[in-house]
Amino acid sequence: MSSFLDTLSDSLLVRNSLFIDGKWIESSDKFSVYDPSTGMVIADVSCSTVDQVHMAVNSASDAFVSWSNETAVRRSQIMMDWCRLILENTDDLARIIVSEVGKTLNGAIGEVKYAASFVQWFAEEAKRVYGDWIPSPQKDRRYLVIKQPLGVCAAITPFNFPAAMMTRKVAPALCTGCTVVVKPAEKAPLSTLALAYLADKAGFPNGVINVVMGDPSKIVDVLCSDDRVAHLSFTGSTAVGKMLMEKSAPTLKKVALELGGNASFIVLSDAVLKNSVDNLVEAKFRFAGQTCIAPNRIYLQDSIYDSFLRMLMERLEAMVVAPGSDPGSEICSMIDEVAVRKIEELIEDACSKGAVVTKGGKRLPHIGPCFFEPTIIENADTSMRIANEEIFGPVVVLYRFHEEEEVIEKSNSTNYGLVNYVCTNDISRFMMFAEKLESGMVIFNCGIYSNPYAPFGGIKSSGLGREGSKYGTDSYLNVKLVCVGDL
Repeated sequence: MSSFLDTLSDSLLVRNSLFIDGKWIESSDKFSVYDPSTGMVIADVSCSTVDQVHMAVNSASDAFVSWSNETAVRRSQIMMDWCRLILENTDDLARIIVSEVGKTLNGAIGEVKYAASFVQWFAEEAKRVYGDWIPSPQKDRRYLVIKQPLGVCAAITPFNFPAAMMTRKVAPALCTGCTVVVKPAEKAPLSTLALAYLADKAGFPNGVINVVMGDPSKIVDVLCSDDRVAHLSFTGSTAVGKMLMEKSAPTLKKVALELGGNASFIVLSDAVLKNSVDNLVEAKFRFAGQTCIAPNRIYLQDSIYDSFLRMLMERLEAMVVAPGSDPGSEICSMIDEVAVRKIEELIEDACSKGAVVTKGGKRLPHIGPCFFEPTIIENADTSMRIANEEIFGPVVVLYRFHEEEEVIEKSNSTNYGLVNYVCTNDISRFMMFAEKLESGMVIFNCGIYSNPYAPFGGIKSSGLGREGSKYGTDSYLNVKLVCVGDL
């Protein structure tokens, strides 16, 4: 751990305690955080007891009384101070991300700026939570609509964007006047703790932000069963999302879920192939394919299939697979052995049923324990797991298609509905695919698109609700009708 701390300008950013009611609280039970690039322990952090999770909810509930009554301007000011501190500590925060999840340094720096952008956006949105005036159908009555914060909100964040997913969930809650209890992924708690440290420095009152860590089942049971927790936001697998909905049902919480995906990437015959290859690499291979919006199913129109495959092969051959701390790294480590083994099982299943590995398909143990080659699979079909499951690794599966209606039907033939990508320069094709593809987002001619100004979320088994944008505060607010009569 000492070598990890030596890379930071401010070692106080690395915390290993729970953050409850403005205090850093130790627990006798610990769990280890590993650098996936090396398999080495970088920190031992406190594991919350059930009583400590209850303490966090109590703290957030108590703080809600004053925080919800604070002016929107003051909440906005504190959030802007938090944003400033995040940006001032970009390099250190990025190195923490690199160390705990293995992300490339450039990718981690981008994530820190992305995380700060949500704080900035929702700091501004704090002053734009408007109500409404409804024209009255009666002469002696007036109808008003006001929006009020829900209360305590729980946020359960994933390992793949440990900083950005924390701020994307926490910032809209804070700006509306809610308080939060955050449970980061066990594999990546350090980024959330560092952000909580900076939030404390920014001046958030005690109890507004709380962080608990450790055994997911114990923490989730408390957060889902406590009726003071009015909202639960989760990013992760569809299976866990369904379980959280079920556990939250008895208390009728609002639930926002950003779940799995099985995105298609459709390249039509009129597309600019070099740009399309660039967009695919950008969308798929950042963070070794460990993103919910990474395309898995690559549909290529017959006439351009061979050319696209050749260009993609050349591009992947030139990509550098290396630890994220290496400045030249383009494809980093996967998060752990379980993730690598899942990829191997998907490839083994596909090949046993007739698929072919055109490129890659193997581990790279000489680089580190969890590195995997960028991989291309051909001749797959829907009988194979790899066609139906979220891959979550640096593997693409290529399919041919002839007619546009055919590829739309194939793209929609999944339980997931997060995002689909299309490469075309034909405006009529643009409109047809935008309307007919069944997903919360349809992206044309680009690879990375998420930002705080645009809504993010899926349909079908990919989730409920939207994060970011002007819609991002909706699920944190109660809409209340006020009727005044006898006027």
